[in-house]
Amino acid sequence: MDEDRIVNIEIKIARQEDLVDALNHMVYQQQKKIDELEALCLALARRLKDVVSGGNEQNAANERPPHY
Repeated sequence: MDEDRIVNIEIKIARQEDLVDALNHMVYQQQKKIDELEALCLALARRLKDVVSGGNEQNAANERPPHY
């Protein structure tokens, strides 16, 4: 009877270790994806800033001179 309890406890511990490993892997993959998305957001923000600041310069170049 005691040996059955020990075996059952060992089985539960082994399953928990497998679950913890699987969860760690999932968290690692999610963090990797979060890092990629943050880098993409930063790149898009920089590009948007460049387009906005570049758009102002282009509008100034296409404006009519004040003597018209």
